[in-house]
Amino acid sequence: MAREAVRRTSRSVWVLLLVFATLIASYAFMLVFVPGSRPPFVRASSHPFAFLMHMFGGGIAMVIVPWQLKSSLRWRRPDIHRALGWVYMVAVFIGGVAALRIAPASQEGLWAALGFGSLGVAWLVTSALAFSHVRRGDYDAHRRWMLRSVSLTLAAVMLRLYLPLSLVLGLPFSIAYPAIAWLCWVPNLIVAEWFVRRPEFASVDPRP
Repeated sequence: MAREAVRRTSRSVWVLLLVFATLIASYAFMLVFVPGSRPPFVRASSHPFAFLMHMFGGGIAMVIVPWQLKSSLRWRRPDIHRALGWVYMVAVFIGGVAALRIAPASQEGLWAALGFGSLGVAWLVTSALAFSHVRRGDYDAHRRWMLRSVSLTLAAVMLRLYLPLSLVLGLPFSIAYPAIAWLCWVPNLIVAEWFVRRPEFASVDPRP
């Protein structure tokens, strides 16, 4: 009974993740491929190509995340898991490098720029370490670093949740935006770190 409850909860969480990932990725792709949909701050960007590459790479990575976390796909079709992993790494590289380019020009100044810039660095580093470990055959370390990387990919989801929430709460954009530049990813990474350091993590059988 308890095991079945855990399975149902896991499936529900996965479906929720798939929905959010699809919505955020669709928005990113719309900005890239439908110029008329771009808001004023995008059109006024000093690095428009880098911004669009960030959206493109981030959107692809976001689409892939739910499927890379699906244990049934990982175990039944490892070839697809590996192929998606390669695409994810390329997408993170494109999106991460572009993020470093556009971060210094972030709205609301230095703290927002540092927040988004640090996110870009952490995203690239965690993904590179995940790739390095899997190439050496250390799959346990690979899983740990991939979960950290995924938590940073999901910063895009948290950003789109926190921004409207700050408006509902009536917070000044000049205060809310620099804070969100950190809040959208630091708590994610802390939760991921807590999870991968649990004693049960290494012994969990990820098979369906």
